[in-house]
Amino acid sequence: MNEDVLRFYNDLAEQYHLLFDDWDAAIDRQAQVLNRLLGQQSKQPLTILDCACGIGTQAIGLAKGGHRVVASDLSPAAVARARREAKRHGVNISFQVSDMTSLAEILESDFDLVAAMDNALPHLSPLEFTKALRAMTAKLTAGGRFIASIRDYDKLLSERPTSQPPAFYLQDKNRRIVHQVWEWLDERRYIVHLYITVQTGDQWRSSHFASQYQAILRDELTSALEGAGYSEVRWIMPEESGYYQPLVLATKH
Repeated sequence: MNEDVLRFYNDLAEQYHLLFDDWDAAIDRQAQVLNRLLGQQSKQPLTILDCACGIGTQAIGLAKGGHRVVASDLSPAAVARARREAKRHGVNISFQVSDMTSLAEILESDFDLVAAMDNALPHLSPLEFTKALRAMTAKLTAGGRFIASIRDYDKLLSERPTSQPPAFYLQDKNRRIVHQVWEWLDERRYIVHLYITVQTGDQWRSSHFASQYQAILRDELTSALEGAGYSEVRWIMPEESGYYQPLVLATKH
């Protein structure tokens, strides 16, 4: 991944939780959705590699559910924050700083599940995506599963929005505003300008973060997974799953 993405997540790490109305509640809510989709009755506990863990949103929730989790991220700042948050939540997770295009720092293999959540894959160029898919597949046991979430680019590319509506949150009697402005570079590439504005007393402080993405259509990701040796590729939309983004779930041959 390029330096733009690394800087984006390093800079955002200490404020990432502000993107949520209640980040701790989101950890539990997302874990419930993922556990239901993964069908816990088939094997307990799962061994999971979360290779785009950020500050630990999914990794912590899955570990709280009894799974054995290894988590990695490109951003040292995000991994440092995730370690602190895992300790606060009382879960034992092995964290590593590792680029998902190689996962060289992850010495284990034969995972039951590899996850790349929160629209992480569209940060990658086509060549980087091919490398990442190869690296993630190599970490899975035969019959293991891959899960990822991405934005609904099938819809977004037809609409080409230039912004997302602001969200207003209230916490400890202080307000904050979170919103995004999208700068389209061409038919597929765009820069997200993320603004977090926090009220402290009678003062407001605004932070700006920016990073580039490349839209991936669902049939493109399906074809890539099938070409990499996956079967039973299934898309689960938010209205079915209860998750905030479309999810793809596939099984390694």
